[in-house]
Amino acid sequence: MDGERLFCDVALAARIERAEVRLVVESSDAARARRGDDVGFARPFAGGVASFAEADSPYNKVAGVGFDGPPDGLEEIEAAYAELGAPVQIEVSQLADASFGAHLTDRGYRLENYENVLGRRVADAGFPDFVRRSGDDELETWLAAIAEASVVADTEGLASHEEFSRETIVDALRDMPGMLRFTAEREGEFAGGAGLRVADGIAQLGAAATLPAHRRRGVQTALVRARLATAAALGCDLAVVTTQPGSKSQQNVQRLGFELLYARAILVKGASAASSSGAESRQAS
Repeated sequence: MDGERLFCDVALAARIERAEVRLVVESSDAARARRGDDVGFARPFAGGVASFAEADSPYNKVAGVGFDGPPDGLEEIEAAYAELGAPVQIEVSQLADASFGAHLTDRGYRLENYENVLGRRVADAGFPDFVRRSGDDELETWLAAIAEASVVADTEGLASHEEFSRETIVDALRDMPGMLRFTAEREGEFAGGAGLRVADGIAQLGAAATLPAHRRRGVQTALVRARLATAAALGCDLAVVTTQPGSKSQQNVQRLGFELLYARAILVKGASAASSSGAESRQAS
């Protein structure tokens, strides 16, 4: 990374949020294709998307909003979630129009949590020897290993308001189109893994998890470097990652040149988020 600090203005935040919208839409649609039904939705809303993929899915949320007008039609969105017995969970960037959040609180939404979006310019950081790309023939093994590592949460930092079963994590990752998979091995065994997805020149780093026995051994640092090298080869100019505030994951990526760009407030109305919504494991790197 060069010496110039990365500044996040409204335009850059909107670009990142558009990439997030694309991920949610494609993953929500993939969930329905996997099941072979049309239950759920991924509807344009307020410049972003309102999505319900399936029960307990990470893609049951409203994302990318607040950069393109007011939340017109919110009543219809709320009714669509209510019909499926789900709360409405809306992620709002701190760089979005302030009136958007005010409108939500006026309608009874409660602040549930925050998540941080960090980014850096892409540069080839070198591909570590003990990390490799995971092939399609390893998909099931990779998914199972990531799920196993993810259900044992790292306790540092602000806790997530969401918890997921192994099955939910596997389905969520399986439904993410275009994800490149990476595996780190120590002493001949799986130590950790991570994913990379590219949208509009943005390298989205996620799906990262390390088995407890291999934590604090540089596994995630190596996986970040491998993904940055791959992103550089693919022509990306920006890499982004989402973390829990104050987490070890945030500390790790900041050591590797990522800067805090903005936070997302997570506002919820309806049933308890802990009981009916999920996340792409918020286990980012």
